[in-house]
Amino acid sequence: MNWQAISFDWNQIRAFLATAEEGSFSGAARVLKTTQPTIGRQISALEDTLGVTLVERSVRGLTLTEAGRDLMDHVRAMGEAATLISMSADRQSQDISGDVTITATDLFGVTIMPEILLRLRETAPGIRIRIVASSEIQNLMQRDADIAVRHVRPDQPELIARHVGDFRASLHAATAYLDRAGRPSTPRDLTEHAFISDLDTGTMLATLHNHGLPFQAENCFFASDSGAVVWEMFKAGYGMALVPGAMCDITPGIEKVFPDLPSIDFPVWLVTHRELRTNRRIRVVFDLLARELKDKLQVS
Repeated sequence: MNWQAISFDWNQIRAFLATAEEGSFSGAARVLKTTQPTIGRQISALEDTLGVTLVERSVRGLTLTEAGRDLMDHVRAMGEAATLISMSADRQSQDISGDVTITATDLFGVTIMPEILLRLRETAPGIRIRIVASSEIQNLMQRDADIAVRHVRPDQPELIARHVGDFRASLHAATAYLDRAGRPSTPRDLTEHAFISDLDTGTMLATLHNHGLPFQAENCFFASDSGAVVWEMFKAGYGMALVPGAMCDITPGIEKVFPDLPSIDFPVWLVTHRELRTNRRIRVVFDLLARELKDKLQVS
């Protein structure tokens, strides 16, 4: 350990993290129960210590510089680690209890959520998780859920969101389907293959066309508004589908159709209410989801 290289003050780091997540000095002061000038002084001191500008101030508000954005990944990890250390030190993780409701698509709930939530049982076994399978942001607005996993950043001011990464989706198919229908050599061969889609087939086809995959409406022999149903039909060999690699990597019998084609990326956002971030059990679940999703999406 290079102890001489650790020269910053944790309070300064915490002030920077709170400012970045809340979007203002006043917001950071509110959640840290201090004053706005104190937050400003702490961030200025951190900038002096590191020798870089982290925050740009203008009449339109605060924005992170490139150095600030680079620092955020490390600072978030430090914040999450500090939370876990505090919980471990005072054994409060065993005492945190109650319900936390998460809303996510049914496909996410079936394929990704189970493994992630096993970590939660080890960290805070008193928390009871409720899953609402939905892609509607209204689940949060109407307080039907505490945390949402979404592919679009919400624009409601009372909600806050963290981008935890991107699902890298590519054209995949079950090995059984490719053994039966043949493996295409070029994208042009796709016109002879079946494709599985959600009910918004037109938007899906447009996305595929933009990436050089010439499926037509007549190729879509099966569609559903349920991602879980599409997933099961895909695994059963009904046809090809645009599927995140993170899901295929944990599922045997699935092949990437064109390994050299670039992926199509879909952002993943964690969303919650501003005031609910001060709720300890929701914060524990939020931070665990962010950490586990980031790890999964980095290797997908």
